[in-house]
Amino acid sequence: MKTSSNPFSGKKILIIGDVMLDSYIWGNVDRISPEAPVPIVAVEKRENRLGGAANVALNINALESIAVLAAVIGADDKAEIFANLLQEQNIPVNGLLNSAERKTTTKFRIIGNNVQMLRVDEETDTPLPDRLQHDFGDHVEKLLTREHFDAIVFEDYDKGVIDSTIIENVIAIANKRKVPVLVDPKKRNFMAYKSVTVFKPNLKELREALNADLPEDIGLLAAKCEEFRRMQDIRYLLLTLGERGMLLCHAENNQPGYFHIPSRVRNVADVSGAGDTVIAVAALALTLGATPSEMAVWSNMAAGIVCEYVGVVPVNKDRFLSLLNETSK
Repeated sequence: MKTSSNPFSGKKILIIGDVMLDSYIWGNVDRISPEAPVPIVAVEKRENRLGGAANVALNINALESIAVLAAVIGADDKAEIFANLLQEQNIPVNGLLNSAERKTTTKFRIIGNNVQMLRVDEETDTPLPDRLQHDFGDHVEKLLTREHFDAIVFEDYDKGVIDSTIIENVIAIANKRKVPVLVDPKKRNFMAYKSVTVFKPNLKELREALNADLPEDIGLLAAKCEEFRRMQDIRYLLLTLGERGMLLCHAENNQPGYFHIPSRVRNVADVSGAGDTVIAVAALALTLGATPSEMAVWSNMAAGIVCEYVGVVPVNKDRFLSLLNETSK
């Protein structure tokens, strides 16, 4: 693909899933508490960032596409902070459903002398109560009725927002409209995602779901992935392999095949959030009619870029588009 403009501009993606607030406390440590053998952190700075499914939205937003989040958050002060952060990024908040029965998932990270010392999680990770699940399902279906989306992403962190009913209903609507559905799964609903366009587990998640050791050899691993792909009626299985890159299994023209994409990372600084970048770029690639191999290569390329930065960051648009142009020459 060679372009002087941004081909992703204006594409609209619905992201359904578990959103989070990443809260950071930075400070210095120069003494131990007299109350217990623990360090005292003298706070210098606090910062809140968008996390979970919201990081997928940030990546889509960074490429000048339109991200809409469908999620359940609390009716608490963290929910207000989260909504304000979305608005600062010009990401609409009409897809959020507030509930006093839930806590807004917040990950507190305490960093002393530039080293993470502690993480404290505040969340509700049980399935939504029946009434709330019904309300959320209606909420998502109304979004799909009112607005046109070029692709739909399930970003599942096992926090209870997504269940089999909403999965089945959304997939049925999307398939009827020929809208691609992409999934970044977790353990609880792993086997519920059937007849989707892209299914993107990592190696650990696939191993745990199948309760089986998976071979190191790429060819043998691809054979196992192909069995799972056929069983679940998945069009493209995109397996992330960490430093080994990605493995794409597909059956284009009814011919099963696989494609291994080695990692493109030059200088790994931090792999946090790379999976969110992969699913975001894969979704946008499909909206352009990209081939399976192009989708995988572009996603891998974008993940390589974000891994060169410390912390969870969205893909850099200019670098990504420049690399796309270089690879098309």
